[in-house]
Amino acid sequence: MSNLRSKQGRNKKSRKDSQLVLRVNGEERDAFISLCEALDTSAAREIRRFMRDFVARHSPAQEAEQNQH
Repeated sequence: MSNLRSKQGRNKKSRKDSQLVLRVNGEERDAFISLCEALDTSAAREIRRFMRDFVARHSPAQEAEQNQH
């Protein structure tokens, strides 16, 4: 029950409401899934992490800061 409460109490901004569908090579996908399982994570979690990092690195504010150095 407490797990249900913690999920309900989350900020609505964290709600996942979109999908991204892409085609990848089957062997690469299988290797990625296997590696994620071996590292006790999920493919979705790692792709979301990559997307957040990529956006942060390439946002206009971040690029402007890099150009100043």
